[in-house]
Amino acid sequence: MPPRLFLWQNKLNTIALINQTTFQYDEIISKCKSIFEKKNHDYGPSWRIMRVSSIIDQIFIKATRIRTLEEKGTQMIAEGVESEWMGIINYCIMALIQLNKEDEGKNILEKDLVELYDKNVVDTKNLMLQKNHDYGEIWRSMLVSTFTDMLLMRVNRMHQILSNDGKTLASEGVESNLMDMINYSVFALIQINTKEKK
Repeated sequence: MPPRLFLWQNKLNTIALINQTTFQYDEIISKCKSIFEKKNHDYGPSWRIMRVSSIIDQIFIKATRIRTLEEKGTQMIAEGVESEWMGIINYCIMALIQLNKEDEGKNILEKDLVELYDKNVVDTKNLMLQKNHDYGEIWRSMLVSTFTDMLLMRVNRMHQILSNDGKTLASEGVESNLMDMINYSVFALIQINTKEKK
C-alpha cells in the first residue's frame, strides 16, 4: 500500500473509532441520566444536603464493591457491577454540581437540575475527546479492573485534597478527578458491554 494511501486509511480508521466512542459514550450517559431522573422523581433532590466528601465516600463504597466482586468472582447480591459503574457516574456528576458554591444546598427545580447534569456531561465528554486525541484511545486495550483501581486511587487523592482544604501545589483538583472518574467509568462500561456482545 502506498504511504499516502496508508495514511489516509489510518485517518479514516481513527475517525471511525472516535465516532464509535462518541456513540457508545452517549448511549451509556443516556442510561445514567434516565436513572438519575427517575431517582430524582422518587426522592427529590435529597442528595443536595450531602457534602462533596460524603458523595466521594459513596463512590468509594461502589468502587470497593466492584473490586471485591472482581477478586472473588462471585456475588451474593443480585445487583451486578454495571449498576455500580452507572451509580459512580451519577455520584460524580452530583459532586460536580455540589462543587458550585453559588447554589450550595439550595433547592433546585428538576429542569434546572437536568440542565446542570447535561452541562457537566458536556464538559466531561469534551475532556474525554481531548485526551482521546492525545492518547489514541489506549483505554480500549486496558482491563476493566485497571479502571477500578484508578477510581480507588482517585478517591484517595480527593480525600487528601479535601483534607488540604481543596488546595493543591502541582496537581489537578477535585473537579478534574471527578471528570476523569466519569470517563473511566464510561470506558469500563463500554469494555463490559463489548465483551458481552462477543
